[in-house]
Amino acid sequence: MILITTAGKVGSEAARLLARQGEPVRVLVRDPNKVTALTQAGVEVVAGDLEVPATIDAAMRGVSAVVLVSPAIPTQELNVVDSAVRAGVGHVVKITSKASADSPIARRRAQTEIENGLIASGLGYTLLRNNAYMQNFLMLAPAIAGTDSFGSSTGDGRVGMVDTRDVGAVAAAIAASPAARAGKTYWLTGPDRLSYADAAVTLSRVLGRTITFQPLSFEEQRDAMVRAGLPPVVAGMNAQALALFAEGDSDWVTDDVPTLLGRRARSFERFAHDYASAFSVASGQPGVSMGRTTDPR
Repeated sequence: MILITTAGKVGSEAARLLARQGEPVRVLVRDPNKVTALTQAGVEVVAGDLEVPATIDAAMRGVSAVVLVSPAIPTQELNVVDSAVRAGVGHVVKITSKASADSPIARRRAQTEIENGLIASGLGYTLLRNNAYMQNFLMLAPAIAGTDSFGSSTGDGRVGMVDTRDVGAVAAAIAASPAARAGKTYWLTGPDRLSYADAAVTLSRVLGRTITFQPLSFEEQRDAMVRAGLPPVVAGMNAQALALFAEGDSDWVTDDVPTLLGRRARSFERFAHDYASAFSVASGQPGVSMGRTTDPR
């Protein structure tokens, strides 16, 4: 049995792929009623809370491997690590990012704490360090659909964005057969390095209408996120991460996705085609926020 700790974009994709391959897979969620599609796909869904170790222990029974993916809250993820140790789990696939203990981004410092705890636990592990997610653009979809434009503080910085579906596929493949990947770190990206202006050109081509990119200052980005409902601390952290893009922080690509999956990583153009309807039908108020749940890395 493989346990996946949340049912977000990466976790849900990994769960669906494992179920399709006939692998026993279980997902831990707070509200099973919100993930009925996973149940219908053959995934075992159990109720639990990463803040409550007893519920994690219950979900961990009979588990051989874990895909550890959450909003990078050390207490929660280290609860999972501790539970995995108690249950004698063989391997943990940790979804992470460009983490460092001295990063100006609190999320990246938290990832380092989690990684260190996992490594120190003695469990088998694989780290998947992902570049920014293409699906972050879905948080900009209302602005693109409503105004044919979007703004960000990424400047001219290029980003090796990766599709969350590819991250989920890599996590599933390693969790199902972890031996050859134990103790290794992979840096997952798409095939191209794109600025947000480049992304606007691609969206224009795919959608058949002109989409424009509007550069924002750090302060404009932060304030837009606050107006969208983010707590000021979180808005500041997200704006910091986006500003780092402008400095080249995410201007890197690797061949790890094709090496691990035996196929090319999805391009941003492929992503835009697959999600074209989201950028064509207004589904909310136009804005420039990266969204409440976005992790811009």
